[in-house]
Amino acid sequence: MGAFVAEVALRWSDMDAFGHVNHARTVTLLEEARAELLFGEAGRQGLLGMAEGMVVARVAIDYHAPLVYSAGSLRVGLSVRELKAASFLVDYSAYAHDSVLVASAETLMVPYDLRAARPRRLTADERAFLAEWQVEAEDRRA
Repeated sequence: MGAFVAEVALRWSDMDAFGHVNHARTVTLLEEARAELLFGEAGRQGLLGMAEGMVVARVAIDYHAPLVYSAGSLRVGLSVRELKAASFLVDYSAYAHDSVLVASAETLMVPYDLRAARPRRLTADERAFLAEWQVEAEDRRA
């Protein structure tokens, strides 16, 4: 399977004083795309556990071009790599409405048991779901 693609609406409030989307807002837009995969798509497939506890351990972003606000959306391709027993990396390729790559990023995710207040291992079903979104390096761009 290829990368998961999410369309994330851009908001006027995402803009900064320089007329482009603020870097912190970009993190939020990527978070919304990730939530669509890990909570939305997983939920549609009957997998609800990820919505009960998943934390970001690390995020890294490379900005390639300014993202200027428009009434459109940001197209984000997401894929999974380094799927381990208790963590995985989500890769992002974010494109503006004119198909220009504006940012690429990765987020280290850790499943988390909120009641026990500690990290946990991925379940077999979670691993199978995440494995659906693993792609080869040359296929990461959506």
